[in-house]
Amino acid sequence: MASNVENLMLEHLKRFQSTLERIERKQDEMTARLANLEGSVASIMQHLAHLAGADAAQQTAIDNINMRLDRIERRLELTH
Repeated sequence: MASNVENLMLEHLKRFQSTLERIERKQDEMTARLANLEGSVASIMQHLAHLAGADAAQQTAIDNINMRLDRIERRLELTH
């Protein structure tokens, strides 16, 4: 009888160990996926920063063109 109990306990322990190994593999997979996502987010943030810089440069150029146009209109007395 004691042998049956020991065998039953051993089978349960093996099953628990197998389940734990599966969980650890899944956790490792999720950790790798999270690292990939974090890298992707960092890349997107850099891209957005670059776009914001380009937008600021374009706005500066537009402002300069507007100032030049205002001066031309004043010289030609086109303003009302």
